[in-house]
Amino acid sequence: MQIRLVAPGDAEAIRSIYNVEVLESTNTFDMVPRTAAEQKAWMSEHRGVHPAIVATEAAPAGVAGLPGANGETVLGFGSLSPFRERSGYAATAENSVYVDVAQRGKGVGRALLAELLVLASAHGFHSVIARVAGHNETSIGLHRAAGFELVGVEREVGRKHRQWLDVVELQRLL
Repeated sequence: MQIRLVAPGDAEAIRSIYNVEVLESTNTFDMVPRTAAEQKAWMSEHRGVHPAIVATEAAPAGVAGLPGANGETVLGFGSLSPFRERSGYAATAENSVYVDVAQRGKGVGRALLAELLVLASAHGFHSVIARVAGHNETSIGLHRAAGFELVGVEREVGRKHRQWLDVVELQRLL
């Protein structure tokens, strides 16, 4: 597995992974699938100090997968985003990690999160926040294993698929 910064040719693979979550899960509170134009805009926002990365592997012959910019298979993606707009929060980033359904349980999320923490530190962040749907024990466990601590629970702040959803907030100081 290789981890690298996103490239324009990764857009459709990232969009595909994300839109499965939008349509089939409550792991994101988005309810409308991301369009190609919105994906392009998202990628433009995730450069520089708030990068996006992909986990990839060589595409095996005859095996379908999500093609990346260099012809490899995209396994998942992650990003750093501004935590809040006000300048006083500039030393804190929020992370996101999404793994293709077919690639889960193989260490992809762990590798993506580890690289996001390296990038956050290299870019001068002091703190990284994860905001996870309260029922997503896999993501909560992933973050805890990476040294994040629970800092709060926002009760029933979202609603999707006829369910009230909590948000668990975790934090890691760098």
